[in-house]
Amino acid sequence: MADLRIVQIEKLAEIQVIIGHAGFIKTVEDLYEAMVSSAPGIKFGIGFVEASGACIVRSEGNEDKLRQEAELNAAKIGAGHTFVIFFTGAYPINVNNAVKGVPEVVSIYCSTANPVQVITTETDQGISVLGIVDGAKPKATETAKDRETRMKLVRDLGYKVK
Repeated sequence: MADLRIVQIEKLAEIQVIIGHAGFIKTVEDLYEAMVSSAPGIKFGIGFVEASGACIVRSEGNEDKLRQEAELNAAKIGAGHTFVIFFTGAYPINVNNAVKGVPEVVSIYCSTANPVQVITTETDQGISVLGIVDGAKPKATETAKDRETRMKLVRDLGYKVK
């Protein structure tokens, strides 16, 4: 029987993170192109766990600190073909479709600024991501005032009109 392991993603609160699964040696380069073309001024770093051949953590990015931190967190997760993207200067909504459009990307586990934990298990063959804990559990149900605040926020950010 395999043991469960919880990997806490280490990042500052203002940094966005995307964690997903993809597979091919050119994944980091394709993710780089997707990110850099998604939002002007975006700063990012990518870590990608190679699952065959050299089995190393590959990395790209246009901001060294974010690249190094994404690389370190990808290594902590350790699951083959897992990628971690840390970024600032954009929201997940600005980059998700570009990331999903990369041919090697199979899935995105999360795309958030929330605290994230990755639940993994290890077998003789390697490590697998079983799931993600994204943020905190609910404290209440949305009230009319909460709904009004939400609607105002998305309009103030320019994502909705009227």
